[in-house]
Amino acid sequence: MNNSKSDHIKLSYLNLESPQENRNGIIGYFLILLYIIGIIPILGVPFSLPFFLAAIIPVLIIQLWAIVYLIDPYKYEKSYYLFFGIYGVVNTYVFFLVILKLIYVNMEWKGSTPFIINLVLLILLLGGVNWLNWKALYSGTYYKLQQKRTIPVVWTAIGGSSYIIGQIILSFIYSDSAVNILLIVGISILSLCTAFFSINIHRYFFINKNMDLVKQRYPKFGLPKSERNTKRKKNIK
Repeated sequence: MNNSKSDHIKLSYLNLESPQENRNGIIGYFLILLYIIGIIPILGVPFSLPFFLAAIIPVLIIQLWAIVYLIDPYKYEKSYYLFFGIYGVVNTYVFFLVILKLIYVNMEWKGSTPFIINLVLLILLLGGVNWLNWKALYSGTYYKLQQKRTIPVVWTAIGGSSYIIGQIILSFIYSDSAVNILLIVGISILSLCTAFFSINIHRYFFINKNMDLVKQRYPKFGLPKSERNTKRKKNIK
């Protein structure tokens, strides 16, 4: 692969949002995905203290970390991607706990089998999404998408549907309630979204490794807002 083509592929992975968009995203993702769909079911009736404690500790940590990007998303623009990736892992983990609560508390199932199967599915989901992201980057898939070329997406569909199919099968095994089955399948679908956010862990290290290309595309990347405004005023003059 020549250097020019390699740079185009790398730049396709550096299609970054603005710090303001990052801050707005935190508010929306936390409010809808983490709190309403994640924490409220954990707190709901029937309440289970073990599930609450298992969820609340990582949620409090990621919440405290989020304050940094709500206060100054410009100065900490680079580390935001590490934060957002870990948030994706935490949110997916909370959804995992919601599914387990439905199985063990709401449906009153016993034994370790549902836990082990769901844990394996969780690990495969997070690992699979990050592997697909790596493959999409270095195979040029992201670049081809941005160039609006036709690309094979069979492996992507298989990667996403396998997790949902697994949860559907488990739902029918462990529940005869249509409502519980729909809840588990719905949360499983949302887990694909939050698991996808975890690829930003890789993006953070990729940004660190390719800061020259980042600065080429975004000259003000990582600068405080005051310095960005100063540079803009100088350009106007």
